[in-house]
Amino acid sequence: MKYVAMIYGNQAKWDSFPAEDWPEAIARQEAFNRKYRESGELIGAYGLADAAAARLVRREGGAPAVTDGPYLETKEYPAGFCLLDCESQERAQEIAADMPFADVDPVELWPVLHESAADV
Repeated sequence: MKYVAMIYGNQAKWDSFPAEDWPEAIARQEAFNRKYRESGELIGAYGLADAAAARLVRREGGAPAVTDGPYLETKEYPAGFCLLDCESQERAQEIAADMPFADVDPVELWPVLHESAADV
């Protein structure tokens, strides 16, 4: 079963994080990524751009209509996500709890219910 583990953040959180702590934080995330890639349970880990870079895309009259995003008006926004492939929900929860900073901020875990066939 596949799961998406969502990480949330906001500009105030990034601004409050001491610059000298970033190298260690990145190293912790890379160690996590390496560990679960090697186990075959981490399909990919992706960091997202700041919310100011998000765009909303609709179709109007058959053409793209693009406006500034993000869609939700909220203090926190998606900052990144991991795509997991685990034998059970319990295992996905163990991996999510092992994510760097899961002791400080929660990780939202979503089961992936459908995957488009790759050979279509």
